[in-house]
Amino acid sequence: MTNQNVIVQEMGMAVAAAVANSYPCLPPRSCGSAAVAAASAGGGSAMSIKKRLLSSLELSGSRVNAWVESMKASSPTHAKATAIDDLNTAWMRKHPSALSKFEQIVSASKGKQIVMFLDYDGTLSPIVDDPDSAFMSESMRAAVRDVASYFPTAIVSGRCRDKVYDFVKLTELYYAGSHGMDIKGPAKTPKYKKSKGSKAPNHQPASEFLPMIEEVYRRLVETTKSTPGAKVENNKFCASVHFRCVDEKYWSDLADKVKSVIKEYPMLRITQGRKVLEIRPTIKWDKGKALEFLLESLGFADCSDVLPVYIGDDRTDEDAFKVLRDRGQGIGILVTKNPKETKASYSLKEPAEVMDFLTRLVDWKRLTLNDEPIV
Repeated sequence: MTNQNVIVQEMGMAVAAAVANSYPCLPPRSCGSAAVAAASAGGGSAMSIKKRLLSSLELSGSRVNAWVESMKASSPTHAKATAIDDLNTAWMRKHPSALSKFEQIVSASKGKQIVMFLDYDGTLSPIVDDPDSAFMSESMRAAVRDVASYFPTAIVSGRCRDKVYDFVKLTELYYAGSHGMDIKGPAKTPKYKKSKGSKAPNHQPASEFLPMIEEVYRRLVETTKSTPGAKVENNKFCASVHFRCVDEKYWSDLADKVKSVIKEYPMLRITQGRKVLEIRPTIKWDKGKALEFLLESLGFADCSDVLPVYIGDDRTDEDAFKVLRDRGQGIGILVTKNPKETKASYSLKEPAEVMDFLTRLVDWKRLTLNDEPIV
């Protein structure tokens, strides 16, 4: 993995911020309208045009930096603003708001058991500079508690399971930490569990990697301590190097430092989330696998009368969205303010909209049952 591969997605985000939080796919002013015309000539969707624009760039460090600086220095023309609007409109047609399509979603659940899967950071809580301060609001906690009173509900996060529980503090939920590598169910088996008599799921498919992750965590702390703003987090079955507070000019150097440590551990791999590098075991396990495991534990593995609903904001959530799409059963909802490639079917802009969606889901369920919630 090259430095450019590690940080290229974040470079795209930096460009997007320079164009009013829009697509990172439009060329700088110096590229002129010819680049847009060339990318559009082949036809295809807005997202495919975006790919061709990106692929036309030389992803060397100096080229990317010059491109970003040019973008920052220039103001979008009317034509560019129109192109951005067109791209946003096309994306929203493909991934409409889960709030505006709420009736469509609940109609799909007729005769089925909804099972809720929720990411934490950026979904139930806002993204913050300090990962230790990503607290959810009391109103969000109440919304999640209400959802769990009617539907099996799981938190699926890249965080250590214990840390997520400390943030959420709801005993009735299922928790899948470390990108699903540490799963634990509620102590009390809920009434909506389809298969009776089985114990709450507890699963740690990467337990043999614990000593290695601990060792790598200590080395990363030491190796990155000279990078201002870098923070290393031990998430039990993975280590996370946060660079949200690192100046962009240090990103490449930080990536080099992380690679210098990980190259000595062939059983580990580097993936990337929202301004975070994740060091994870190479086993075939992710949030999608966690979703499948939990559905099986609940007795819904091969059932047609279940509707999994997964809400998340990170690229690691795409594994779960893909599982739902491949199953042809379930609803993926991406939380984002900016259009991006996704396997999700619907979208929400921010945690506040997630809370609105959860609240509406509970209100709808209460009306359909006209009864007390399951406890």
